[in-house]
Amino acid sequence: MKARARNIALKVAYAGTNYHGFQRQTPPVVAVQNVLERALAKVCAEEVELAAAGRTDAGVHAYGQVVNFFTDGRIPVKRLPRAVNGLLPPDIVVTEAWEAARDFSARHSATGKAYVYRLEQCTVPDPFTRNYAWQIFQPLDVEAMRAALAMLVGTHDYSSFRAAGGAPMSPVRTLDEIRLTEEGAGRLSCYLHGNGFLYHMVRNIMSTVVSVGLGRISVERFGEIFAVRDRRFASPTAPACGLYLVSVDYEEEADGKS
Repeated sequence: MKARARNIALKVAYAGTNYHGFQRQTPPVVAVQNVLERALAKVCAEEVELAAAGRTDAGVHAYGQVVNFFTDGRIPVKRLPRAVNGLLPPDIVVTEAWEAARDFSARHSATGKAYVYRLEQCTVPDPFTRNYAWQIFQPLDVEAMRAALAMLVGTHDYSSFRAAGGAPMSPVRTLDEIRLTEEGAGRLSCYLHGNGFLYHMVRNIMSTVVSVGLGRISVERFGEIFAVRDRRFASPTAPACGLYLVSVDYEEEADGKS
C-alpha cells in the first residue's frame, strides 16, 4: 500500500450502534472500517486499506475519528468527502479530507486523544437516548464524582482501570484535563483529554466514578482503588453507548494541513 502515490487522511464521525466496533471484521459481522473501505474503494477505483487512530468498540461513537490510507486515485481531496458520503449509510460521515505527509499515520502519529462519556439520570428509560448515553435510574452526587475524578489528573499508573485483552503497553499515562459538566435535564458529560488511553480505560473510570455518585463507594475508597493498581477492585465496565471519541491530536507538521 505504501508504494502508492498519495497518503490521504480523513476525519470521520459515526454512530456506533449498528456496528461491531471500528476495526474491520469478517463478514457477516460488519464494522465501520468494512463500510468505509468499501465506499472508498469505489471512489478511488482500487482496494483501500485504512489505518485508524483508535479501534473503538462495538456501540462506541465518534465525532472525530482519524484514518489514513495510501492510494493512486486522483480525486481531489476537496471532492472526496462528498463523493464518499454519497455511498455511505447516514450513520457514517466523512467530515474532512486532506493530503497527509508521506510518513503520517493516523495511529502512530497521534500525540493525544479526547473522549466524552455521557450519562443521563432518568426516572424511566428514555428510548430516544438509550443508544447514546448510560441511563442511571437514581440521583448522582455530582460533587463527589468531581472529587474522585480530580484524583486522576496528572501522570499516573492507571492499571486499576485497564481491562484485560488490550495491546501490551505501559499503564502510565497523562490525563491533563477532566471535566464533568451538568447539561440540564439530568444529563451529564465527562470530558477526558490525555496523551493516550488503555483498553476500556475511560469506561472503567466512569463505572467506578458512577459508583461514587451512587454512594456505593466513598471518594476515599475510589482513591484506594486507584492506588492499588489492580483492575479487580474497580467497578464493572460501563456501557459502550455512552462513549464518544471526540478528537485526536497531531503535531501540526504531521497532518499535512499546516
